[in-house]
Amino acid sequence: MTIIQEETGSNKGRYVKTMGDGSEAQLTFINAGEDIMVIDHVGVPPQFRGGGIAAQLVQHAAHEARAAGKKITPICPYAAMWFKRHPEWSDLLT
Repeated sequence: MTIIQEETGSNKGRYVKTMGDGSEAQLTFINAGEDIMVIDHVGVPPQFRGGGIAAQLVQHAAHEARAAGKKITPICPYAAMWFKRHPEWSDLLT
């Protein structure tokens, strides 16, 4: 699965996966300073829900944050739940 990062504003961005039918799954975030990523939304088109796409987006964001030395504040309910289910990533949480 190819996930692409896009900047959508001076301190905003998203990770996006284009699905087979042309629709997009995305995780949007806000950079709160240089070392905190706030995950504010994870969305997957209805026809692709339940296939693990949202989890892949959150895990990708977690990998990217770790590589950049950032912490994460998940305000999106799905992202917050993902981190609760994966305590091995808890060191990234603010």
